[in-house]
Amino acid sequence: MKNQRMLFAKRPFGEPEDECFRLDEADIPELEDNQILVKVCWLSLDPYMRGRMNDVKSYVAPMQIGDVMTGESTGIIVKSTSEKFAVGDHVAVHKGWQSYIICNDDEERLMKVNLRNGTLSEHLGVVGMPGRTAYFGLTEVGKPLAGETLVVAAASGAVGSAVGQIAKILGLRAVGIAGGPEKCQYVKDELGFDACIDYKAENFEQELMAACPGGVDIYFENVGGTVTKAVVKLLNPGARVPICGYVSNYNDEDITKSESPFDILKQLNEVPEHRFFVVFEWVDRYKEATEKLGQWVSDGKLKHKECIGEGLENAPNFFRGMLKGKNFGKQLIKIADED
Repeated sequence: MKNQRMLFAKRPFGEPEDECFRLDEADIPELEDNQILVKVCWLSLDPYMRGRMNDVKSYVAPMQIGDVMTGESTGIIVKSTSEKFAVGDHVAVHKGWQSYIICNDDEERLMKVNLRNGTLSEHLGVVGMPGRTAYFGLTEVGKPLAGETLVVAAASGAVGSAVGQIAKILGLRAVGIAGGPEKCQYVKDELGFDACIDYKAENFEQELMAACPGGVDIYFENVGGTVTKAVVKLLNPGARVPICGYVSNYNDEDITKSESPFDILKQLNEVPEHRFFVVFEWVDRYKEATEKLGQWVSDGKLKHKECIGEGLENAPNFFRGMLKGKNFGKQLIKIADED
């Protein structure tokens, strides 16, 4: 039994090309005391991974050449020397793109998965990190009030789709922004947003303005660039802007020279309350959020779509596609069957 790993081989200049990744195989060592061996079934692909490939200062250290590509997985424990975890337990763990994972049972980013809250794949999406990001980013940073108007970009994606639906559950008007008629129709008809505007349309700004007749109280930022410039014109006094990311800039050749959402917001006459946040700020409340999200999924109030690729060797191609918005829903890679 060998462990397949996708290694970080070269820093990208713009879009990550094939040479930035290297697939290798390694022996699986024997477990030490208080360790587990996880057979990975699902790997999550997320936009933040692109930022970790740059050699720039951020909220976490950049990856180094030769590291296993960063990322979260879910799977099944197949060996254990731990009293906390047994063979057959389902877990989520943030240890990168690989087919088997050894970790200590006190690893900070290791969680038991309760399948009553959702499937293994859903614990990487709607009830996992993206769902928790939506939940805490909206409720703790966005500070929503019933009757307000929320706009969220990348509205058909894993985070954005949850943000808008949670806003509706809390009594807000939810306006999404997505790329193309198919995604916009899904966001409006399937997810129940009040409106969804196609940022690729020629009359994007006019349609956005028409969808927000009372202005915008919360803008949940996922995209940046021209989308942000259009939304900020509609911000009401007292508006809040939780900044989750700005994927439109992630493939820029030098992101430190890019115009970020912070730059755009600071040019306004009245600068709204805004900050960048990461979901780890609320790590002590993960269980609370996962259970609440799982209940909303069970009740049919929180819907989601998964975009599934197969095989670790194909992960780089799906990763590039996700950064361009080619995925429809949460981008996952199936690594192994759940048996």
